Amino acid sequence: MSSKPAPRGRAARLARLIPAGRARAARTPFVLLVVLLLGGGLLGLLVLNSALSEGSFELDDIQRKTKSLTDEEQALQRDIDAYSAPDALQRRARELGMVPGGDPAFLGPDGSVKGVPSAAPRSAVLTGPRAPEALSTAPSTAPATTPSGPPAGTPSSAPASPAATTSAPGGALRSAPTTPTPGR
Repeated sequence: MSSKPAPRGRAARLARLIPAGRARAARTPFVLLVVLLLGGGLLGLLVLNSALSEGSFELDDIQRKTKSLTDEEQALQRDIDAYSAPDALQRRARELGMVPGGDPAFLGPDGSVKGVPSAAPRSAVLTGPRAPEALSTAPSTAPATTPSGPPAGTPSSAPASPAATTSAPGGALRSAPTTPTPGR
């Protein structure tokens, strides 16, 4: 019978801490627990990864739409800037039959008039009535002319809009005063 020598000193103290008999824990439940934890973690990572991928695709689509809308906004702003440029406004005003006015007069808060108003210069006055077709911005087809001169379907003795024009001294035609449109 072989017996082991009894430990002494430090070894004896450590031997008291470790139980004398080896108790074997069942390995099967522990292995199943570890496998389930690893499998659950991997499935969780897979779901998280697919959700992040889907979010990334949505973000890419939204960024693409934002870029196209920003480009469209900039194009529209360029159009607005082109239409509101002073030379473009002046050209459109002339197309509509407007003329530069004279010196303005201003009303003070107490009702006093500051400045002396003057009429538009004679050289800027309209020389003829404007047809409504000439005021539209859309291109229109020119009316067919007859060999005698005036357009077909228009009476030759009446102007295009008799109420809109009046005769001025010197034979020039002027636009009749119109009431202003509120908000313009």
